Amino acid sequence: MLFNKKKRIKYLGFNDFWFTFFGIVILSFVTDYLFNNSFTRYPLVEAIINWSFSLLFTILNWFFMRLVIFYLRKKYPSFQDTSKRIIIAFIFIIVSVPLIDYVGSTVIGTLFFDSYYYNLFDRFKVLLPIIIIAMMIQAIYEAIFYHAILKKIIREEEQAKQVMVQAQLDALRNQAQPHFFFNTLNTLRDIIDQNSKEEAKEFVDKLSNVYRFILESENSNLISLRDELKFARAYIHIQSERFGDNLRIQWDVPETALDRMVVPMSVQLLLENAIKHNVVSRSKPLLIEVYIKDNHVLVTNKIQAKSTQLPSTKLGLKNIDKRYALISNKSIEVKNDEHTFSVTLPLLTLSDQKQ
Repeated sequence: MLFNKKKRIKYLGFNDFWFTFFGIVILSFVTDYLFNNSFTRYPLVEAIINWSFSLLFTILNWFFMRLVIFYLRKKYPSFQDTSKRIIIAFIFIIVSVPLIDYVGSTVIGTLFFDSYYYNLFDRFKVLLPIIIIAMMIQAIYEAIFYHAILKKIIREEEQAKQVMVQAQLDALRNQAQPHFFFNTLNTLRDIIDQNSKEEAKEFVDKLSNVYRFILESENSNLISLRDELKFARAYIHIQSERFGDNLRIQWDVPETALDRMVVPMSVQLLLENAIKHNVVSRSKPLLIEVYIKDNHVLVTNKIQAKSTQLPSTKLGLKNIDKRYALISNKSIEVKNDEHTFSVTLPLLTLSDQKQ
C-alpha cells in the first residue's frame, strides 16, 4: 500500500505520499516538544538523537493508523458506513498510541538506558495531545475520502442523468419522424387521387431527399437554423405539389441569424401543423410567416380551422417543447388568440446546452 499509488488513491481518496512525509516530520517535532523539548534542553547532537526516538514513534503510529484505515476502507467501503469507520478508527487510536509508546519505550529503555522507563498513568496524560492530533489526522483522511466518494456518487448520478436525457432525446427524435411520415403519406394519398402518376412519382423522389436530411441529422440534438430552413423549404416544396399557390410562405430571416441553432425538425413541424389544422384553398389561401424577433424564430399563421380535422397524433408542439427543455433552459412559447396562432422558438448557441 505504501508504494502502490493506485491503491492509495483507491482506498484513501488521494495520493497521500507528501501528506504522510510532511505529517510525520511535523508530528515528530511536536512529539519531541511535548515529551522532552530536546532542542532547548540539550546540545544539538543529543537533541537530534532524542528527536529521532520521537520520529520513530511517529512513524510507527502513523503507519499503524494507515493500516487501520486501509483495513476499514476494505471492510466498510460504502458511503453509509462512514460513521462506523470513524468510531472504529478512533478506538484503535486510543488503544494503539499508548500501546506503541509503552512497547517502544520498554524496548528503548532495555537497549539503551533505564531512564526511559516511566509511569504509564503519567505518560498517558502527556500522550493525550498525541491522541488528539492522531484523531485530527484520521479526520483529515476521512474527510478527503468522504469528499472523493461524494464526487464519485455525483459523477455517477450525472452520467446516469445524461444517459436518461439522451435516451429521452432519442425517443423524441424518433417520435418526430413517424409524425412527419404520417402526414406526408396523407399528402401522397391526395396527390395520387388528384394528380397524374408522374406527379406522384416526382413527389416520392422529393420525399426521399427530405428523408435523406432526416437521416443525416438524426444524431444531432441541435442544428443550425440555416440547415433547418433548408429542410423546411424542401418540405414546403413538397406541399406546394399539393396546394400550389394556395399555400404561401413569407420568409424573413436575416443572414446573421442563420448560424444560430434550433432543435432538428422544429420549424418543419410547425409548418406541418399549420398546414394540417387549417384550410388551404383558392378561396382561403394559407399564409404562414417565418421571421426573426429578439433572437427567436416565430412561425405564425391566421387561424382557418377545418370543419373536419384529420387524425392528429398531438406530438408536434409537445415534442419540440420537451426537446428544448432537455437540451437547454429555454422553452418555446405558444400563443392562440382565436385569430392568429403563433409559436416562438429560442435561437440557441452551443453554450446554451445543459452540461
